[in-house]
Amino acid sequence: MAREQTFTITELAREFKVTPRAIRYYEDQGLISPERAGQNRVYSKRDRTRLKLTLRGRRLGLSLAEIRELIDMYDVGRDQRNQLSKFIAVLARQRAALEQQREDIKAVLAEIGTLEARARQLLEEEEAQRTQKILART
Repeated sequence: MAREQTFTITELAREFKVTPRAIRYYEDQGLISPERAGQNRVYSKRDRTRLKLTLRGRRLGLSLAEIRELIDMYDVGRDQRNQLSKFIAVLARQRAALEQQREDIKAVLAEIGTLEARARQLLEEEEAQRTQKILART
């Protein structure tokens, strides 16, 4: 009988370009659960997949709790309709948050533009006054 492929923490860290510390953190958070071989952690294909999904969720801006909930739904083999509905709801919340951030950023950039224009105007006025004073002395 063929043995399931396993991975070391170093292999996963290298593959996903994360630190071993990050992988151990995700383990502490219950997102992955490697077996132990003495002092060494032995990661299964399931652990590798869960790590991959965790990192994808982080890139999407999901919290670890949201990621855990979504990943755990697949482990218990629930109805795919429920899984997809939950996933859509999480994505919709994240989209709304990102769109709000985009609006906030646009507002801040507009304010920066206004302040920058005003500062430039004041600088030009000061230069003009300095030039007039110099010309008045001559």
